[in-house]
Formats: sequence, C-alpha cells, structure tokens
Amino acid sequence: MTKYIVKKYEQNDHQIWNDFIAQAKNATFLFHRNFMDYHQDRFEDFSLLVFKDQKLKAVLPANKRDSHIYSHQGLTYGGLVYNERTKLTSVIEIFQAILLFLNEGKFQKLYLKTLPSIYHLKPAEEILYSLFLAEAKLIRRDSLSVIDLFQKNIISKIRKRSLQKATSNQLIIKEENNFELFWNEVLIPNLEIKHNAKPVHSVEEINQLKSHFPDNIHQFNVYLEDKIVAGTTVFETETVAHCQYISKNENDEDLGSLDFLFDYLIQERFAKKKFFDFGISNENQGKNLNEGLSYWKESFGASTIVHDFYEVGTANYNKLNGIFV
Repeated sequence: MTKYIVKKYEQNDHQIWNDFIAQAKNATFLFHRNFMDYHQDRFEDFSLLVFKDQKLKAVLPANKRDSHIYSHQGLTYGGLVYNERTKLTSVIEIFQAILLFLNEGKFQKLYLKTLPSIYHLKPAEEILYSLFLAEAKLIRRDSLSVIDLFQKNIISKIRKRSLQKATSNQLIIKEENNFELFWNEVLIPNLEIKHNAKPVHSVEEINQLKSHFPDNIHQFNVYLEDKIVAGTTVFETETVAHCQYISKNENDEDLGSLDFLFDYLIQERFAKKKFFDFGISNENQGKNLNEGLSYWKESFGASTIVHDFYEVGTANYNKLNGIFV
C-alpha cells in the first residue's frame, strides 16, 4: 500500500480544506467548512484529511458518535472527496488508509453515505467499488425523484389542469432574500401538524447560511394577493437544483400553488441546470415510500435515482490487501 497519512481535521485546516473542496470532482458547497460548521454544537466533528508526500489527496466529512464514525450526519449526502486526477487504485489505497487509521483509533465501524451521481462534476464512483472490495454492507437506500433537464419531459394532464387553476387564481411567485415568512407562516406550522417535527435548520441558521452562500441558497414564495400560501427552499449546486424544503398551507389545497411554483422553477428559473432534484419520498430509513408524494413528483416528469448508505467494519482494511494483479 502506498503510504498515505491520515489526520483528523483541526480548525487551522479550514483554508486547505475549503481550497480542496473547491477543486474536487465530487463535492458541493455543503462540504465547505462555513456550511458544515454552522451546527458544530450538535455534532462532534471527526472529519479526516488524507495526505501523500505532504499534499492533500482526499477529505472525508465526518462526525464521531460513541465508537463509530459517520459520514457527517448534519449533511444530506457525503462520502470520500477527491479530484479528477485521483485514479481508482489511489482511491482504494486512500480508503484502506482511512479504515486502518480508524481501526487503530479503536473505532469499530464507519457509516458512509454516498454523494448521488447527479452531483458529480465528473464520474466519481471509485468509492463504490472500494466499498464493494471492503465488503461493506448496504444498510439504507433512498429514492430521489429527479428530472434530467437536458431531456424532453412530459407533464401529466392533472398537473396541466392544476396550472390552469393557479393561473386563474392569479398567484404570484417571488424570490426572497430572507426566510422568516415561509418558515413562520408555512413550514414550521405544517411540520408540527403533520409530523410533530421542526425544520432541520432554524430560521436564524438558514439566514446565516444564505449570507455565506448567496448564490447557492434560494427562497421562493407563492402569494395569493398579499398572503403567502406556499414555498420552497432550493439548494443550487453546479449541476443540480435541489429542493431542501417544500410546503404549502393545507387550507389552500385547491389553488394549484405548488404546481404553479414548480412549473416555473423547472421550465424557467433552473431550466439551464442539468438536473432538478425534488429529493426523497422515503420514510423509515428508506424502507417505506410515500406513494402520493412520489407520484406528484413523477407527474412533472421526474424519475428515480438512488442514494445509498453503507456500513463497513474498520477491521476490513485488510480485505483491500492483494487485490491488484
């Protein structure tokens, strides 16, 4: 095995980490430390940097919980990050070095969630092959509803009727610079009523993130006259427009508000993106599918890609010995 040096992220690694993320082929702004660190009080960071000959070759956004290491649980997706010059053999060796480092640190397992392929700037599934060689176990699979915007997509008749209804209701879409109205009037009440839950981000946190990433985080609200009736928060990366939050007022069921909003986002606002990602329709760690929600997304022309989560024993570093012929 080529000698790689693995070290735990420290605060003075902030700039080298961000510089590496900016030129990686499988990273988004969620891996930037200004994004990761907004919830550092909730997670014990255990991100890793991997060096060879004093040059940074890969990073792993991660946190620690008990005797296990997780792809950072505060992020939607994760995985091993590397640049386009990193070859398959190098990724295998880097992954082995990480498993050995964790094993020597008495960590029993690594839980790795992947970066869905639509977010790759170039093909970057070397880590999937490495996980296979290490006999990692697939423990969760989510289904993402995704529209390929470079292809022709057919909208269902029921969506078209809803769009006509929205037009007759004279709804208005506005892109906003703050999130208070959507959070307080729509998102928080709906999550509390439906799921007895709260948004992952507080309104203060999402406003803070917007200040750090003004070109990546967007808020779109739908209004009937001067009243907000629906909205969505979009995280934009180089290849994908992803809906982080979607919600509407239940008493405005017949306005066609969300159909009106998403037709605009898909056909106009993000039409030049490569993919439009509605996100998952899963519950119970991927074991259940919200049939109605999945159907609604598919009626815009979306189809499915998967987002996988793996468990691998750190002692399995030795399974990566002797594989090259």
